[in-house]
Amino acid sequence: MIWGSNSLSSKIFVSTISLVLIASILIAGVTIYQYKEEAKDLHRDKLERKQKAINSNINYVFRTTTYPLETNYIPLIFKEKIYEIQEIHSEEINIFDLEGNLLISSYASFYSDSLEQEVPQRIIQKLENSSNKKHVEDFKFEDQRYQSSYTYITNPFFKPIAILNLPYIEDDGYMDQELRDFFVILSQVYLLMILGAVLLAYFLSKLITKSINKIGEQISETKLTENNTQLSVQNAVHELKPLINAYNKAMVELEESSKKLAQSEREEAWRQMARQVAHEIKNPLTPMRLTVQSFERNFNLGNIKKQADVKDFSQTLIQQIDTLTAIAEAFSNFAKMPSQKSEYLNITKTIQLACDIFKGPHFHVYTDKEDIYAKFDRAQLIRVITNLVKNAQQATENKENPFIIVEVSATKTRVKISVSDNGVGIDEETQKRIFEPKFTTKTSGMGLGLGMVKNIVENFKGNIKLKSKVNKGTTFVIEIPKN
Repeated sequence: MIWGSNSLSSKIFVSTISLVLIASILIAGVTIYQYKEEAKDLHRDKLERKQKAINSNINYVFRTTTYPLETNYIPLIFKEKIYEIQEIHSEEINIFDLEGNLLISSYASFYSDSLEQEVPQRIIQKLENSSNKKHVEDFKFEDQRYQSSYTYITNPFFKPIAILNLPYIEDDGYMDQELRDFFVILSQVYLLMILGAVLLAYFLSKLITKSINKIGEQISETKLTENNTQLSVQNAVHELKPLINAYNKAMVELEESSKKLAQSEREEAWRQMARQVAHEIKNPLTPMRLTVQSFERNFNLGNIKKQADVKDFSQTLIQQIDTLTAIAEAFSNFAKMPSQKSEYLNITKTIQLACDIFKGPHFHVYTDKEDIYAKFDRAQLIRVITNLVKNAQQATENKENPFIIVEVSATKTRVKISVSDNGVGIDEETQKRIFEPKFTTKTSGMGLGLGMVKNIVENFKGNIKLKSKVNKGTTFVIEIPKN
């Protein structure tokens, strides 16, 4: 695995570890926040319970006292009782008048100056405006956190006569220790999680990048002139399967393009050779023919036998020259491909015209429509049909009951032409090379016919296919577009 700032492996690794660390920090933060909220709720709940219990004791004192239940008599009523209440509830108690002045306290030294012996007006206003006539103030005193509760003390007729203050100390020592113990355990769990995340991130990044690296290696080994091995998608991760399929598809297209390029190069080489051969053969043919004809006209020995011999000689020589001319023309015609003339042609009538010279009991032409039109070159279509029918004749010449069938049919967009026979057939190896220039299985001929046919058909954006079985017969199927 390659590590670096721009490598996919390092990015996956760092992202996974960062995700675990961020999650750990968030969990720790939420835990601390939750702890503080629960601690605050706990203290408020304890303070409320103490306040209710102390209010119950105060009401009991009111029921047993002989003093009038008025503000001025509060110090007398609670002169001794306030210490009993403090002892029972273990809570400091302060009682103020309705203006906020201290009347009596269970801890006389709690306030050190006159300012601390008064309830601030803002607190009195909050108490008056509260719906439940209760106000809780948070404050710190000598590094200790307090919750100070303020409520009204009322007479039996629910008339406020004083303000009860309970300064409650928030003792979080036990909960802080529990929190520390919890974080010790949590840190151990986090450590194991981070170690697991490191291992998981390492193997995960390696797994993800394995297929990508393999594709990169395969692409670097791709050769234009060789068959390239395709990648398997069976063990690849789901997200990489489209990339692998695209690579495999590109390899198939590359192989097909390579074959077409090789075939095109071979055909071009044969065209060049054909031009050269045609040029070299044609140059001496014309003067040879003229010389022999002149010799035949001017040479006369008066001997009939000699004259006949000379005539036979000249005819034989001329026949050989014509044969060479035919060879040169065949090469020349192949070299001229794909020159063509496109015209809107009646395919049916043109094929029937081309087949007229092959009439016989074993030869049949079938069409599903009387007139089928498509764009093609008339001369080249006749050449294609003639070539295929001649091949069929040669394949069936030793058959006891031969037949050759030419069929023409059409769809909305394409024309289909098939030439079938029951001849000797073509084996699979030969089928692979049947359209190559200069390939032939005949003892005579130059192997240019089917290559020429294929070029003609493909130049008109069509295709030609071969179906054949040995000793069963052969069918050539041509499809061309109508437009």
